[in-house]
Amino acid sequence: MIFRRFFDPKLAQTSYLIGCPITQEAIVVDPNRRIGRYLEAAAQEGLRISHVTETHIHADFLSGSRELANRTGARLYLSGAAGPEWEYHYAADAGATILRDGDRLSVGRIELRVLHVPGHTPEHLAFLVTDQDRAGEPMGVLTGDFIFVGDVGRPDLLERAVGSAGTMEQSARQLFRSIQRFHDLSDYLQIWPGHGAGSACGKSLSAVPQSTLGYEKRFNWAFGVSEEAAFVRAVLTGQPDPPRYFAEMKRINQAGPRARGATGPSRRLPLPALTAALAAGGAVVDTRPAAEYAAGAIPGTINIPGTRAFTTWAGSLLPYGEEFHLIVGESDEHRVEELVDDLAGIGLDQVGGYFGSDVIADWRESHGRLQTIPQATLDEMRTGSRNGNLVLDVRTKGEWEAGHVPGSVNMPIGELGQRLQEIPRTLPLTVHCQTGLRAAIAASLLRAAGFDQVRLFAGGFAQWRAAGQPIAI
Repeated sequence: MIFRRFFDPKLAQTSYLIGCPITQEAIVVDPNRRIGRYLEAAAQEGLRISHVTETHIHADFLSGSRELANRTGARLYLSGAAGPEWEYHYAADAGATILRDGDRLSVGRIELRVLHVPGHTPEHLAFLVTDQDRAGEPMGVLTGDFIFVGDVGRPDLLERAVGSAGTMEQSARQLFRSIQRFHDLSDYLQIWPGHGAGSACGKSLSAVPQSTLGYEKRFNWAFGVSEEAAFVRAVLTGQPDPPRYFAEMKRINQAGPRARGATGPSRRLPLPALTAALAAGGAVVDTRPAAEYAAGAIPGTINIPGTRAFTTWAGSLLPYGEEFHLIVGESDEHRVEELVDDLAGIGLDQVGGYFGSDVIADWRESHGRLQTIPQATLDEMRTGSRNGNLVLDVRTKGEWEAGHVPGSVNMPIGELGQRLQEIPRTLPLTVHCQTGLRAAIAASLLRAAGFDQVRLFAGGFAQWRAAGQPIAI
């Protein structure tokens, strides 16, 4: 059996290619939109991709299953295990074969047995993998977002991210029952999960890429809870706020992910195109580091640094279906296509072009000014609220409730764009988060929305706590 693992560190997402060297057939499980990697790997191994499938309707990235199947002529297999509400709407048009509990897929001498394991989502599947050329029993299980190393998939996303009211507790109970089913499987089975550390699909995922079921039974907290009500309480407690773009991903992946197709290099645009884009009200994203942006930026742009968290914040803050542009720093011009690919991975395809770092100097020369965001000191934070300054904490509600600067107002960054009317425009604002990244993005959003008296406390709540300052609960 040929086994290849593909990990996207920015999405913390894993997909797999499993091939039979005898028949030269292969299946790809949970492919993302970067389908070239699967085509290249198959060619390297002398395999033909004959099957494509996925464990569930994904919420954190745009699926590449449909496009990969179309490109290779492979048969597409999709879950139909949870009834009409949770079916793939495009399955019939795509000629997909519907999978249900107990079904078996044969990829040459490799067999995948389908297990319906609802909980993270109602339609979720896992695949027991058997190399029939060597054994009559499975080697491992592709668990998708059901079992991770050290954790299990969160059951609250349908309610908290997609808006399916009343599904959270029911999904948690389904997840508990799915876990009980795995108690009866052999301990030696390898666990091949769909995500690792950094994913928002769980709360305590390990960075270790795989495990065994026996190890998880002993050390994964979810296997140690034997009572259903206690499990429901535990699994629903402490889940992080889901990124805002999850609902859009879920909708697109269920309706039918569009093919990206072949794309050429992004267009490098001159200053007049930037002026026109801003005048038209389009989003312009400056991907330079926060400190560079704060020291001098083009008014009306927003700052989402091109770090590992770039896609998370872009998906949460940029409008889907509308054109936007990028500004990249001198050190990042070689990464333009990487950033564009990152955005395409979550369905943000409408990049109209990009501007190089020289556009900053060109703007200053032609317009005579750049926007700056002053930095607030710890002393200024201490006296801020007493001096009529509004201290805005853009961390999550859970973080704020666990401890915050006295007198501060909580407005999570993902909600900021929808709650601007709640912020007085006459007061000076000091923005902070935990360590600075979210606050820097929020400060740029506020400036782009016309708030002129904005300062950034870059040290954030971590600096406030480390300095021994009073904390409100």
